[in-house]
Amino acid sequence: MPTASARALFLRFPGAALAVGRKIAEIFTKNGEHEERVRQHGKADGDCLGIQVLKRRLSALLVAVAAAGCTTSGIDARNVGAVSAPKAAVAASPDNDSGIVSLAAEQDAQVNAAAPATASLGYQTGRKPRFGDSDPFDFGTRSPHAHDIHGIDVAKYQGSIDFAHARANGVAFAFLKATEGGDRVDDNFATNWSKAKAAGLPRGAYHFFYFCRSAAEQAKWFIRNVPREAAALPPVLDMEWNPQSPTCKIRPPADKVRSEMRVFLQMVERHYGKKPIIYTTPDFFDDNGLASFKGYGWWLRATNEHPDAKYDNHPWLFWQYTGTGRVPGVKGDADINVFRGDGKSWRAWLAANAG
Repeated sequence: MPTASARALFLRFPGAALAVGRKIAEIFTKNGEHEERVRQHGKADGDCLGIQVLKRRLSALLVAVAAAGCTTSGIDARNVGAVSAPKAAVAASPDNDSGIVSLAAEQDAQVNAAAPATASLGYQTGRKPRFGDSDPFDFGTRSPHAHDIHGIDVAKYQGSIDFAHARANGVAFAFLKATEGGDRVDDNFATNWSKAKAAGLPRGAYHFFYFCRSAAEQAKWFIRNVPREAAALPPVLDMEWNPQSPTCKIRPPADKVRSEMRVFLQMVERHYGKKPIIYTTPDFFDDNGLASFKGYGWWLRATNEHPDAKYDNHPWLFWQYTGTGRVPGVKGDADINVFRGDGKSWRAWLAANAG
């Protein structure tokens, strides 16, 4: 029987109770099947041996939970992960009481189960992700926190990122800076690309456009440096003015900008087999008449107003709502974004675009 402190722990973290309860039910069901097979065949087959592994794993987890119930610190998924076998049955802890359960935990606890590509999404049990912000803005009734699916975009400036920790705390996707111009690769791109994948986090790459090189050169550079993976998110073209550039101050006319955008997008789409997404800012969008640029999904920056108001109801797929967010696993300020649809729409979009 659980101790009083362990019972209090489960009351405080209902997600933990749910995850463990589901696992207990699963094991009892499979154990009954195992015993029937032994009666019929006189020995245990491979599946039955797998049930024994599951039972041992659950025992290890319950020991960790009981031990945590005897302390004042509570249960921490990172400590449970140190126990041999399931890495973490619950990604909730005293400093992460968002009620988010990592789907990776369930996948890790399955014996010989293949995880589908679209299942690498953290899911919620009752609450939507809510991240901190060093300079928050009140969006009123049109808050990004009303959205189910949140993600980050990162570059070398964020340093080393713990993508697994970010995912366990509600981050559902990541866009990673890959290239800029025709000769620059983000210092952390290769590391971020591999670490995000290892964490089971859907991720894609973006290119920062440079107005002193041709679009064709830049597309070739992106293609040269970004792997072609079926499970990756669609590539992103980042279009914004960069007055801080030490080497390129020009601002081409709007028709030239749109023409170069189309060259880059078409070359990249042909190579990766996926229609790219366009990221932009309000001033760049207006200066270059991008409301008329059709045929692509949009990722819009709007940190002090809802994008529907900022971009006059232009359709959007992703909304970057802050550049000063605080995300577990990311040091300092972080860009945080939301996907426009709910969880079901997100899974459908992933299946169509990252499957």
